[in-house]
Amino acid sequence: MQFIDLQAQYAALKGEINAAIQRVLDHGQYIMGPEVAQVEQALAAFVGVKHCITVASGTEALLIALMALELQPGDEVITTPFTFAATAEVIALLGGVPVFVDVQPDTCNLDPAWIEAAITPRTRAIMPVSLYGQVADLAEVNAIAARHGLAVIEDAAQSFGATYQGRRSCGLSTFGATSFFPSKPLGCYGDGGALFTDDDRLAQAAREIRVHGQSARYTHTRVGVGGRMDTLQCAVVLAKLPRFEWELARRRALGERYARLIDHHGAGLPLQRLAVRADRDCVWGQYTVILSPGVDRAAVQARLKDVGIPTAVHYPRALHQQAAYARFAPAGGCPVAEGLAARVMSLPMSPDLAEADQERVVAALARALAPAVG
Repeated sequence: MQFIDLQAQYAALKGEINAAIQRVLDHGQYIMGPEVAQVEQALAAFVGVKHCITVASGTEALLIALMALELQPGDEVITTPFTFAATAEVIALLGGVPVFVDVQPDTCNLDPAWIEAAITPRTRAIMPVSLYGQVADLAEVNAIAARHGLAVIEDAAQSFGATYQGRRSCGLSTFGATSFFPSKPLGCYGDGGALFTDDDRLAQAAREIRVHGQSARYTHTRVGVGGRMDTLQCAVVLAKLPRFEWELARRRALGERYARLIDHHGAGLPLQRLAVRADRDCVWGQYTVILSPGVDRAAVQARLKDVGIPTAVHYPRALHQQAAYARFAPAGGCPVAEGLAARVMSLPMSPDLAEADQERVVAALARALAPAVG
C-alpha cells in the first residue's frame, strides 16, 4: 500500500496528461508558454478571485506574497508554529520576525484567541495555515486584521479546493497561497504553486516579482526572484483540473468514511479525530489523527509498517522547537502545538484509495493500538 497513490491518479489521466505534455514539447515554449495563462485563468475562476499568479512552488508563493506586501527587516508576521518550515522560513528570509501563537487542540489550526495579544506596532501581517485540508478560522482572523490594519495571507498548501462559509480556500483573504507539490490536493509533477488575490496592485507586484522584478523586459521596477512555474507543470495541472472536483468529493467521502470506521471500533481507541467545523469542509490533504497521551507513536508506526501500512508525522516538532527558529520561541512556548507534535500521525490518503484498503488501515490501526488500551 502507498501512503499517497499518485500512480493510480496518473493511470486514470494518462491520455490527457501525456497529450498536454506533448503539446508543450511541440510548441517549445517551456517558460511562460500559453498554458501558464490558461491555467491561471482556470484557477482564478475555480477559486472565485480576480487574479491567479502561478509561481515556482508553494514556498515561493508565500515569499512573493510577503515581498508584494513590502515586508521589511524587523517587521513581524503572526503565524502558527505547527506547520511545515516554509511558513516561517519565508518570513525569516526577508529579515522579518515570525511571531508564533498557539493552535486549537481539536483542529490543529491557528487559534484566533491568541492573536490580538501578539500584535505590536511592528506587526504587518497574519499568516494562518489551513492545515490538513481544513481552512483555519479566517472570519475571526480577518476581523482582527481589519481592526489593526493588517494583511492576511492564507497558507493553503494542504487545503486547495476546500470551502469555508460558501467560499473557496485561497479566496478568503488578502492573499491565498497554495502548492502544487505532487502530494497536494491538486499536484503537478514537480514543484509549482500559485497566489490568489482580488487586489489589482498586489497582483501586479506579484507578477513582476516572480520575473526578477520586471515590469517589461529588462525593466526592473522592484527587487524580485526567479519564481515562475514552468509551462510543463502548468500543462499537467490543466490536464488534472477536469477530474479535480471528483477528487475533492472523493477526499471528503473518504475522510467521512475514515471517521465512521474509526468510530466503529468504539470509544476505547486511544486517539482523537480532528474536528471539522460546521461552516466548512475538509479535503484531507493529510488524514491525521491525534494519539492519546502516553501512546508510543513510534511503536504504533512500527506495528503498522510490519503489516504494510505506511504512516507519516506532520509534524514531529513545533517550529519554535527547531534549531533554525528557536530564537523566535515565545515566552512559555506554545504548549498545545508542542503536545500535538508528539501525538499526531497521518494515515494513507488519496482520492484513489480503495475502500478495502481503508478498512485494512483502520483494522490494523486498532490492532496496533491494542497494547496502549491494554
